[in-house]
Amino acid sequence: MSDGCSYTLTRTLDAPAATVFQAWTTPDAYARWTYAAPGSVQMDVRPGGAWKATMVTPDGTEVPLTGTYLDVDENRLLVVGMDVPGRAEPSVMTVELDGDGPTRIELRQTCDTEEERHMAEQGSTMLLDSLTRFLAERPAG
Repeated sequence: MSDGCSYTLTRTLDAPAATVFQAWTTPDAYARWTYAAPGSVQMDVRPGGAWKATMVTPDGTEVPLTGTYLDVDENRLLVVGMDVPGRAEPSVMTVELDGDGPTRIELRQTCDTEEERHMAEQGSTMLLDSLTRFLAERPAG
């Protein structure tokens, strides 16, 4: 893998880091902002723990995803391995949180090809857009 196929996305979210972390690590919340199929999200949020979800695209196509958590530091860091069919090693996404409302989120991923990087970056941008909307819509408290 080369650095030329990496990307980093950064946003400032109007929520405490604990709320953002919970959105990424609670199956019900995660399913709501990632448009996962109802009941498909399972998470064992600890290093070595497995996760799976079935995402539903706007046209109704279901895309099953699986992987493991490589590193977890509550309210600060998630390093997620995503299984890729036909590849021995997972694709790795790192999510770092900093601050306590607003919270700075940085999402990083390195891909094998420019095409894979482009698709992953588009998907991650849509995820962050959706997370931003989800957090804005939640009740204050």
